[in-house]
Amino acid sequence: MKKLLLLLLSATVLISCEGDQGPPGPPGRDGLALLPLSFEQTLNFSAPDYENFIFYDDFVNINEVGVNDMTLVYILFDQTTDNQGNPLDVWRLLPQSLYSDFGEYQYNYDATNLDVRVFLDGPASTDFNLLGPADLENQTFRVVILPVDFLNNPNLDVSDYNSVMQVTGLDDSDFTKVE
Repeated sequence: MKKLLLLLLSATVLISCEGDQGPPGPPGRDGLALLPLSFEQTLNFSAPDYENFIFYDDFVNINEVGVNDMTLVYILFDQTTDNQGNPLDVWRLLPQSLYSDFGEYQYNYDATNLDVRVFLDGPASTDFNLLGPADLENQTFRVVILPVDFLNNPNLDVSDYNSVMQVTGLDDSDFTKVE
């Protein structure tokens, strides 16, 4: 038993020893601050699919979009004025449900780290052919891609467009207009 204990003690001492530290490695590159990506695109919907794809690599380095980043899509739902008569845009988070004489439908989206698909959705009984040009043409969407670090901010309310703008530090001039 003494020999086994001596062997274990010797092995412990042998593997716990350190050699020379060696020279320090080269300094690393400065990390980039995690910034949200933002863009705006006006879309038209048409039969048979009533959908549009927006590919990120058309306007950003695709490596900037992480697989854990959150993609938010807002629709320009209305335009109104403030107390001084200045125009104000009303942005709503998708999905956005609407009700018409022929039933319910919604603007919706799904996203990957490569693209966003914006589409019209509704029950099987919904006939999108009955929608007018105001519902199908020149619909403006804003896409905000939030790095995962922003999601831990207790002040972030993704359903509130203005909250997202405030937390991320974005303003209207930061949105790249995609044709």
